[in-house]
Amino acid sequence: MADKQLPVPEYSRNMRLLSHSDQGGRPDGVQVMVHRGYAYIGHMVSQGVSIVDVRDVKHPKPAGFIAAPPGTWNVHLQAHDDLLLVINARDLFADARFADEKVYYTRQVNDTVSQGPADRGWSAGLRIFDISVPDRPREISFLSLDGIGIHRIWYAGGRWAYVSALLDGYSDYIFLTIDLADPAHPAVAGKYWLPGMHTAGGEQPDWPQGKRYALHHAIVSGDTAYGSWRDGGLTLLDVSDRTRPALISHRNWSPPFGGGTHTALPLPDRDLLIVLDEAVLDNQEDGEKLIWVFDIRAPANPVSIATFPQPNEADYVRKGAHFGPHNLHENRPGSFISSTLIFATYQNAGIRAYDISDPYHPRETGALVPAPPATLMDKRPGRPKVIQSCDVFVDAQGIIYATDYNAGLSIIEYLG
Repeated sequence: MADKQLPVPEYSRNMRLLSHSDQGGRPDGVQVMVHRGYAYIGHMVSQGVSIVDVRDVKHPKPAGFIAAPPGTWNVHLQAHDDLLLVINARDLFADARFADEKVYYTRQVNDTVSQGPADRGWSAGLRIFDISVPDRPREISFLSLDGIGIHRIWYAGGRWAYVSALLDGYSDYIFLTIDLADPAHPAVAGKYWLPGMHTAGGEQPDWPQGKRYALHHAIVSGDTAYGSWRDGGLTLLDVSDRTRPALISHRNWSPPFGGGTHTALPLPDRDLLIVLDEAVLDNQEDGEKLIWVFDIRAPANPVSIATFPQPNEADYVRKGAHFGPHNLHENRPGSFISSTLIFATYQNAGIRAYDISDPYHPRETGALVPAPPATLMDKRPGRPKVIQSCDVFVDAQGIIYATDYNAGLSIIEYLG
């Protein structure tokens, strides 16, 4: 049930906490989607998807749980057209070899997992549910993939979905297009990877040791996929032929910057692209991470023109855990859509709102740093008991939903 007494935020400006939920006793949350008054939340530890009834935003109520197959991550998901798409992948954070975050974020995943036993107790692929009855999902299909599985999805309705997947024969996650012409029989249609990733094809990486080239995910607008490749930077892909994605441009600013490119949000009406680099190590050990504004009037030559201001009302580096951006509200169809007001999570600095009416001078217009977690769901050794705001979704009415790795779901009103 929703907590009886609201936890007191550590800081707020132009935002107000409306309610909080422990997600039915599973307060670890990663991606959140709100569809027809229900929040669907993927988990980092709990291995499944929680459903929370948020039709009354001040009184959220647990409404169900979809258990994952044992050993399987369901961290990311998408909801649209009465379909819920849920990633299935090996739960890497349950693997002792990834107990140190540096192993996950500074090496190609296959360099680590290929050293272990050739077991396959987990599920890898894409699981699709009918959610026409929101609190009673009905599984209608499963697209099985080889390898580790899928990390993240983009699906905004219609025939095509887009995923990042780590398949056998590749060093890390690559771009796939998925044909959902018949959702009961999904199929892989096309692939794209950065040169050097196709190890089974004899390719050799040419990037520096300690850098991880892997697609986090791509957001697709029209016939262009805007892909974020962690330390591999940004790609614009032509997906007019979904079976043959083709490179338009590739930009990488790591080095000198720290990499971790996570999300690229197109604002097509303004020919702008907001690109976020994720902070992945504690105490800013991976360097200062930024949210960038790119001018994409010439898609073959995207140019960075500004960066967002960083939270500075407290010493967040000293606070511990991760300080820096994690994700953006992604302007999904049916949600809050704006090309001037951007929402982001900043991990130990909470949730932030930015006005980019002047794209050369973004300014922060609101913030809320939730209370620290009551307990730690993250079982990796040595994790600090510090807020880690993860994902943010803003519904069509402008209500903000923010997850945390340990501290449950915060439902927030923007007052700016």
